[in-house]
Amino acid sequence: MTKKEKLNLLYETHIYCITAEEYSLGRSNIKVVKEMLEAGIKVIQYREKKKKGLYRYQEAREIRKMTKDYGAILIIDDYVDLALLVEADGVHLGHEDYPVSEVRKLVGEEMMIGGSTHWPHQMLEMINSGVDYIGAGPIFETHTKEDVISPVGLEYLDFALKNSTVPVVAIGGIKEHNLREVIRRGAKCACLVTEIVGAPDIKAKIKRLMEIWKEETKT
Repeated sequence: MTKKEKLNLLYETHIYCITAEEYSLGRSNIKVVKEMLEAGIKVIQYREKKKKGLYRYQEAREIRKMTKDYGAILIIDDYVDLALLVEADGVHLGHEDYPVSEVRKLVGEEMMIGGSTHWPHQMLEMINSGVDYIGAGPIFETHTKEDVISPVGLEYLDFALKNSTVPVVAIGGIKEHNLREVIRRGAKCACLVTEIVGAPDIKAKIKRLMEIWKEETKT
């Protein structure tokens, strides 16, 4: 797939999945990702900050194989070296991570680079630096990340959707009960973390989320 085709997958199923093993009810990242892929998810972000490098590499390498088998893409959170080692489709950077321009020199033009943004000026800076898509949030309160900021609200999502020249992924505290609010604002892709990895039946949860999206977007 070309980078453009990979970016299009963000809007194919509308749901962007991230690993979070500590919230996965004792299931491994491998087990959770397999359930996600079998449910039709096309975008997986591997986020794992607590394991040693070797274990991250082994796990990411296995997930890379799985995503290829299912025609999905793999994005690595933060670790540019890991993204290169496992030949991931993308790397996702925070606003205080390595400069996008320098990362681009390492990964080349075909690897996707995503950027987390919380405020309008950050979004504009990230886009000007060359990211291929942005994460906008946290929209609602979330405790998934240890260094999370206060919610930026639906108003920032409105700004991002109106002004971004690259695809936008809504993220942060999004659950089944508030997903409709995000969709009604015009979002075409949303990231739900604990709502999916912490679901007793991941496939059933994803199916329900996809149904909500269809219900809200049918004409």
